[in-house]
Amino acid sequence: MSAMLTVWWKEIRENLRDKRTVFSALIYGPLFGPILFVVLMNTLVGQEMKKAEGPLKVPVIGAEYAPNLIDALKQQGLVPQPPIADPDEAVRNRDTDVVLRIPADYAKAWRDGEPAQVEVIYDASQRESGTPTSRLEGMLKRYSQQQGALRLLARGLSPGIASPVVVSKRDQSTPQSRAGMMLSILPYFFVFAVYIGGMYLAIDLTAGERERQSLEPLFANPVARWKILVGKLGAISAYSLASLVLTAVAFSIAGTFLPAEKLGMSFDLGPGFIGQAILLELPLIVVFAVLETLVAAFAKSYREAQTYLGLLMIIPILPSMLMSFMPVKPAHWMYAVPLLGQQIGISDLLRGIPVAYRDIGLALVCGFAFAALLGAITAVVYRSERLAISA
Repeated sequence: MSAMLTVWWKEIRENLRDKRTVFSALIYGPLFGPILFVVLMNTLVGQEMKKAEGPLKVPVIGAEYAPNLIDALKQQGLVPQPPIADPDEAVRNRDTDVVLRIPADYAKAWRDGEPAQVEVIYDASQRESGTPTSRLEGMLKRYSQQQGALRLLARGLSPGIASPVVVSKRDQSTPQSRAGMMLSILPYFFVFAVYIGGMYLAIDLTAGERERQSLEPLFANPVARWKILVGKLGAISAYSLASLVLTAVAFSIAGTFLPAEKLGMSFDLGPGFIGQAILLELPLIVVFAVLETLVAAFAKSYREAQTYLGLLMIIPILPSMLMSFMPVKPAHWMYAVPLLGQQIGISDLLRGIPVAYRDIGLALVCGFAFAALLGAITAVVYRSERLAISA
């Protein structure tokens, strides 16, 4: 035990002087996600709120054919803009989000009591056009309903005749569940912090020492190889844990800067969430520490190991991609799958859904079991004499 603690403390102390390790574990990993998320969300929300609540400026072609319609739309917040010669090209080139075109036969159709058609020109592939288009369509729909009701009243009929079925919506979402949907990317940032937090240390303690030819003298000591490995894994895990804790605290602080009230959401990123999130992520700390060490052991230089682990970074992204493109109903067995269980568990916590203790226990047991399996494979690699020889 003393040999493992000696190796652990040696690596912890020495790498506190390594700027690259400290930066990735204690600064870049923990702060990158929260700062990026807050800046992006405030920017996007600000833009969407401006489009949703501010004056709606829309180029109108043929406004002279429907003066009453234009006046009604103005009362709802429309600010007509001068007509555009080529509205299709203007929308495609993002010169404007949406264009309203009123045909010349609009007035005739209106006088004859027939449906008067107008055309809304937009590009659905452009995300920024969604809110203005929806607002314009809503204005036109309200005007159509009002005029339709007046026509029925003029004929002595009840406006309800035109609406034989009335749809009543009951939204079962809560402010916190809506917040969980917006924060669905948060579990990835936690996994990213764990992975980045220990990556450079894992590279330095294996491929780096191999390149500096300091691994062979370390193995020459009368200490079992597996004890040296456990000490190194403990140091890597310590840096990863520090990165995870700092990330969780940073997101908790960042949550106070998100415009929750404007979005009708509620963010609960307090100590309870932080504690359960860290508990769920504990197996990944060990899994990534062993996996990074194992991969780095096959590299002959620091740069080569950095390349391998950079490519391996795609693994933490897989569960997030799976949940984004293939939404699945969470099941108990999913907590037994490392990464997937953490993704589901933290996503439920963000939505205000409590995670059962049996699910947390299953994630811990299976995660640590998988880490032990990887550790056994890594221990076999550490017994090889080729590991201590620099190319």
